[in-house]
Amino acid sequence: MKPAARRKAVQHIRANFPVSERRACAVVGQHRSSQQYRSCSERDDALRAALKAAAIRQPRWGYRRLWWLIDSEGMAVGKTRLQRVYREEKLQVFQRKRKRMVARTRVPAPLPTGKNQQWAMDFVHDATVNKQSFRTLTVIDVFSRECLALEVDRSLPGHRVVRVLNRLIAERGQPVGITCDNGPEFAGLRVNAWAKSKGIGLDFIDPGKPTQNCYCESFNGSFRDECLNQEIFENLEEAVGVIGTFRHTYNHHRPHSSLNQQTPAAFAAQFDMKLSNQLEACLPQ
Repeated sequence: MKPAARRKAVQHIRANFPVSERRACAVVGQHRSSQQYRSCSERDDALRAALKAAAIRQPRWGYRRLWWLIDSEGMAVGKTRLQRVYREEKLQVFQRKRKRMVARTRVPAPLPTGKNQQWAMDFVHDATVNKQSFRTLTVIDVFSRECLALEVDRSLPGHRVVRVLNRLIAERGQPVGITCDNGPEFAGLRVNAWAKSKGIGLDFIDPGKPTQNCYCESFNGSFRDECLNQEIFENLEEAVGVIGTFRHTYNHHRPHSSLNQQTPAAFAAQFDMKLSNQLEACLPQ
């Protein structure tokens, strides 16, 4: 018998026979310290409520990101304790089993060392409830992991891609290169002529090799898992609003593991401040 069962047996004996607690504990083989122990689980009530609320807001976040979210809201709690409560409340995120791939030697692509050195773009498809499909052009900065644009429409031909890229250049400056696949929108004359006139290199991945655009593919996976798969869009206007809210949340409120649990916006601001301090140190006094 476990201590909890022995505790109930002691209580039963004392309720039906005029014996002391010491005598009842001796009969069932229960230590008196175990009999008098009182659970401290009630101290987790506030944590459970906060964790459930956070999981409702972000149903596809694991315990590490939820721990960061709760900690940023002012509730100081250890990661191990939060993980225990997370499992007790059965809040684990379902993960699909990935197909086992053949082992091969991989050569990692060189990482950029600053903002606007390398952007990446791709398309993501979805549909509204009336089965009308729409596309989302995703553009990210590979260095800061910022989502620069989520352009949503029924059709996004080459001239729309150029319009989005021109808007981003006006907002934050021109990139050195852009990684993309060989889709007709990216490989067409409109985008290629624009890139040549701007002096921007288009880095096309090999056909059938989406891993060569891994940073954008990783973002697309999070975008689909945390936004598209969680929402039902009545129309295109609703999709534009929801996807715009996701972009703001991703940049400003979602911690990124590759950025030391910083948000992309905070990481970019920290980089800008560091760069500014270095420039000031180089100026003559």
